[in-house]
Amino acid sequence: MSAPTAASTAPEVARPPQSTVKVIRAAVLGTVVEYYDFGIYGYMAGMLATHFFVESDDTTALLSTFAAFAVAFFLRVPGGIFFGHIGDKYGRKRSLTYTILLMALATAGIGMLPTYATLGVWATTILVLCRCLQGFAAGGELSGANAFVSEHAPPRHRAFQTSFVNTGTYLGSLLASLVALGLTTALSEDTIRDWAWRLPFLLSLVIGVVGLYIRSQLHETDQFEAVQDSEAIEQAKYPVTDVVRHAWREILLVIGLGAMIVGGYYICSVYAASYLQTEGGHSADVAFTSTCIAMVAAVVSLPIAGRLGDRYGRKPVFFTSSAVVAVLTIPAFMLMRDGSVAAAIASQAVLAFFIGCNNGVSFSTYAELFRARYRYSGIALANNITNMVLGGTAPFIATLLIKVSGNNLAPAGFLLFTALLSLVATFFLTETRGKELEL
Repeated sequence: MSAPTAASTAPEVARPPQSTVKVIRAAVLGTVVEYYDFGIYGYMAGMLATHFFVESDDTTALLSTFAAFAVAFFLRVPGGIFFGHIGDKYGRKRSLTYTILLMALATAGIGMLPTYATLGVWATTILVLCRCLQGFAAGGELSGANAFVSEHAPPRHRAFQTSFVNTGTYLGSLLASLVALGLTTALSEDTIRDWAWRLPFLLSLVIGVVGLYIRSQLHETDQFEAVQDSEAIEQAKYPVTDVVRHAWREILLVIGLGAMIVGGYYICSVYAASYLQTEGGHSADVAFTSTCIAMVAAVVSLPIAGRLGDRYGRKPVFFTSSAVVAVLTIPAFMLMRDGSVAAAIASQAVLAFFIGCNNGVSFSTYAELFRARYRYSGIALANNITNMVLGGTAPFIATLLIKVSGNNLAPAGFLLFTALLSLVATFFLTETRGKELEL
């Protein structure tokens, strides 16, 4: 017998339904904070390298900075397990409140941290600790926000509505890029090096407080409360063990489907800004402007892909966008390296658009694969494994590939690999369009 659906088992409640706009807005703000915080570290990597890593050459210092960037992603898996447990046992809202608070505080901490010149190796150690706290908090943010919105959305509009949550990933990166661009445009390099590099990190506190207030106005989803009222909550003392036991195939599938989304995001946004400068010979202003345009292209692609996913299915969107990125990756990187400013900007934007298309149908699909009693934990575990292996390591691997191989097109091979992984995973996906979420 199939598991009961939300329509048949959700308890009656006296309160009025939450506004769709209110739910989506609260979810989006949290993901904006998460990806702004992660993005600004990448965009300010060169400045952080000079303040916190004393190495023999600039490339080695940059590698050390990107290594610290990658370390945080290893904390995403335990963070996802921890916050997934809270979300599945005690409520999505409670978990999402904790994640946004911890993320904002950790990022602001980087902005207040004394440099290597003042604290020596302790400055580097505390920087890495702040990055680890960022990663731990991020482990529960995006997955929980998407589970929250998916459980509110009607089946016929689920991909479209959930796609707006994922705009927060690109809007956060776009905001980080705009802030970095604003700094380099408005202030001198000496001023930024002296003290202004701290401002982007301190800005996280403002965004975090606003997001925290808006989330405090929400109430729990009916699906979570239906699980609370059933015996299922007693059967799953630890949701993560329950999901590994009963849904390990779905976990592997989500890892594969998310390969290009995760690897592509960090290559096309965080790393590309560095690539355009170091390999393409473009100025910082051009690099950040190009990245801003790429993030706008990605934001535009999300609701388009969500609408197409609701109308024609999730599989056609996954297949088409993965195939297009696989074909265009190497030519795009050639143009980013050797082409004109316009060609480099267009290439980065096209890649970002089609990577965003995959993201537009991703989390609605993930929510449809997992049952409510371990949905938060399942999405968080699978998504964070992908982020740990292919996300946080992407800028480091891309930089290392060039150094080891001597070929400055090597990063394109990494992105091509992730696109092929997602393409293969699509063949194993059973279409979930229109499916009722299971308890």
